[in-house]
Amino acid sequence: MTDALQIVLARRPTGDVTADCFREERVALPPLADGQILVQQRFLSLDPYMRPRMTEMRSYTPPFALGQPLTGGSVGEVVESRNPGFAKGDLVIGMLNWASHTVHDGKGLRKLAAGGVPLSAWLGVLGMPSFTAWYGIKHICKPKAGETVFVSAATGAVGQVAGQLAKLAGARVVGCAGDDDKCAWAVREAGYDACFNHRRERDYGAALDELCPQGIDADFENVGGKIFHAVFERLNNSGRVAFCGAISEYQDTQPIAGPPKMFSIVQKRLTLQGFIVSDHVGLMGDFVNEVMPLLPSGKLKSRETVVDGLAKAPQAFIGLLKGENFGKLVVKIS
Repeated sequence: MTDALQIVLARRPTGDVTADCFREERVALPPLADGQILVQQRFLSLDPYMRPRMTEMRSYTPPFALGQPLTGGSVGEVVESRNPGFAKGDLVIGMLNWASHTVHDGKGLRKLAAGGVPLSAWLGVLGMPSFTAWYGIKHICKPKAGETVFVSAATGAVGQVAGQLAKLAGARVVGCAGDDDKCAWAVREAGYDACFNHRRERDYGAALDELCPQGIDADFENVGGKIFHAVFERLNNSGRVAFCGAISEYQDTQPIAGPPKMFSIVQKRLTLQGFIVSDHVGLMGDFVNEVMPLLPSGKLKSRETVVDGLAKAPQAFIGLLKGENFGKLVVKIS
């Protein structure tokens, strides 16, 4: 019998997530039934979409259950199997518990080949965040050479890739991030043409007017709120917005109003498209085939923040919602 350390949802947050929303438990896992596998987890992905799942709000994914482990994208190793589709030693990726071990039926898990790239990369630059960036840029923003693309949260797990893909398409790319070091990395390493610190900048509109003098043709939106309002006012005719997230609004207790002059959508013939990348999993192979060759050449770079130990996952997640991570945030479990 295997013991598992797991993090459960102790209470639903109102406003900011706090440490008492989580509870650490050690449980004895039952023997495997036919068709089940036992996965020892190596890395856990922490992502902003988990915040709405902590509430009972209606969304594209069901809420986490109170008193049960939270779940998230994970990479792990099969250590026991009663499922003919998996063997001991297989490396797998998929939705698993915030836990040291998860009993699973294997549905939705994908096998990974050992070697080539670090395991954590399959949760970041070769995983869901990068796939999200690829889909939003390629299928919604569709940047053309000479256009201006804006990316909010420019050095986050998604934004860092979105900006680089737009740059590879020939666009001028401007972003914002939460501190000067992040902005410097965006320009120096990720190839952004400019980036402003949204925590220090008091007038987002003035910053955008300076850095995007020709307006904005496409916006990869991760932040929402006042930053998006300023971007919306500066969208050019036929502008496109790939609405990926609105992390600035996730912990608000009351919804905020949308941007003014919504008739601009008609006047400027704008396209504002929200998307959930899990709706497009059939394109995952195309994404990997296109992006993986960019890594050895250095044409696509990525940053990770790695937190050591499952017990630190709650505090790391709280920090994620405050923008404390740099690049993709993962928890090293074993």
